[in-house]
Amino acid sequence: MSSTPAHRPGEGRVRAVRRARAGHDVVEVDNGLISLVIAPELGGRILSAVRNGREFLHRNPELLDDTLGARNPSTVAAHDGPMSAWRNWGGDKTWPAPQGWSGPEEWAGPPDPVLDSGAYACDVDVADDGSRADVVLTSGDDPRTGLRLTRRITLAAGRCDFGLRLGARNISARTVRWALWNVTQLPGHPAEQPGDGVWLETAGSGTPDTVDLVAGTGRPRVERHGDLLHVPAQDVVGKVGFPGAAGWIAHVGPAGTWTFRFPVDPGAPYPDDGARAEVWMEHPLDEPLGHLGGLRPRHRVVECEALGPYRELAPGGTTALDGTVSLGPRLGAVTSVGAHAWWSEPLTCSEGRVTGVCVPAGGGPAALLVRDTAGRVLRRQSLAACGAGTPLVLDVRLPAGPDAARVEVCCGGNVLGAVAVPPG
Repeated sequence: MSSTPAHRPGEGRVRAVRRARAGHDVVEVDNGLISLVIAPELGGRILSAVRNGREFLHRNPELLDDTLGARNPSTVAAHDGPMSAWRNWGGDKTWPAPQGWSGPEEWAGPPDPVLDSGAYACDVDVADDGSRADVVLTSGDDPRTGLRLTRRITLAAGRCDFGLRLGARNISARTVRWALWNVTQLPGHPAEQPGDGVWLETAGSGTPDTVDLVAGTGRPRVERHGDLLHVPAQDVVGKVGFPGAAGWIAHVGPAGTWTFRFPVDPGAPYPDDGARAEVWMEHPLDEPLGHLGGLRPRHRVVECEALGPYRELAPGGTTALDGTVSLGPRLGAVTSVGAHAWWSEPLTCSEGRVTGVCVPAGGGPAALLVRDTAGRVLRRQSLAACGAGTPLVLDVRLPAGPDAARVEVCCGGNVLGAVAVPPG
């Protein structure tokens, strides 16, 4: 199959190209800032996410070559069996939760012949003006769960993030109860810089910080820093869940900072003892783990997982979960993730001084706005223009005045963050 550009190249435009690789085809999507490689025939997963020449996702070098072709094309096939038979390609994929093997209300994978290793249908749509591309992946119908999964990946021009909309439809004649579960595999590594590892924010829900989910060789160590939870880089095989996750999870490593932002429903039940987010870690072992189906990890991997709430679906019923993934530089701890930026040093206003460090997903003119309690702008101070994916370092004198209630940081017409002005 020859490469077929879905849109002619142009600076600042989004391009999508279908290419043949050994054993399967891929879709490459690029906006000049980040590039993605999507593999419909390998369970509808994103196999590669690159910014500034750096790969953020783990992929299995024993199964895939440097071009993302299968080293053995015969391995590109739906398969089932125990965990020891799983062909873990890596990347980012969607599964149903909860996982388990005790009954039909649990997803008995991976491996799984439809949702994890089956081929997904793929539709690519690029806007005529090159402003965005949408890749829609649709699984086959899975008789075990009663589900058909969809993944919509949206990349817009001029941004260092992309949208990921997960969907599930009940294609069976029975009522089913599942949660959507997005699993992203990132390269694990020994800690090299302060702040490396996984970061989450807690929502103050009164739930436990963590729940133990899987102990392969042990439990991942979790540290609390105020409202933040940190899972440092470490050699362990196991999984921990976070019932109080506030709706984002981030990983910091040699490639940079990966973040995933997703909605939470405080009033809804979640799988795995209420976990809204989970972290699985593994490292190479000399022997398989018999109590985990013969799983034998061969690489250092960190899985950052986001879950939706349980949804009961009547025949034909649907559910969805929206997420946003951003790729940025390695700045240490992540303190918050918003719709248009993530922060490594929190936005602070004290004694007429505004400080903080953030990484905006898009670029454009930047400014500080001071608003009163009614939302009226009292003062505007222009800043140097933001660059997409480039740190914005704030250390600005901004006398607020007696009526000031709030300071906003804006870039390209979007609010990157806001903070209350302390009284006095």
